[in-house]
Amino acid sequence: MTDLEFLDQAEKLLLAVERSCDRINDEGDADVDSQRTGGMVTLTFPNRSQIIINLQKPLHEVWMAAKSGGYHYRFDGVAWQDTKGAGEFFQQLSQDAERQSGTSLRFQA
Repeated sequence: MTDLEFLDQAEKLLLAVERSCDRINDEGDADVDSQRTGGMVTLTFPNRSQIIINLQKPLHEVWMAAKSGGYHYRFDGVAWQDTKGAGEFFQQLSQDAERQSGTSLRFQA
């Protein structure tokens, strides 16, 4: 993957996270605050816990930090997969967001 391909796919991922937050907030009672600064998105939940997603450009990875731990993802041509085999990005994000918010939340590409 070239640097430009990584940036294109990573930008799509960050936009999908932001759009999912907007949809979640519009469709239900959840209040997920999404703040973006460059290549980093911070999700803040009503209980003040956070999930941080940021780009690691030199490694062509997207990193996610949640209460459950830290995760590194690489694009496999179809989806962002955990580098240690823990699964797909949006699945893990949804699980962590649900745990941290106490509300059923679904993030999607």
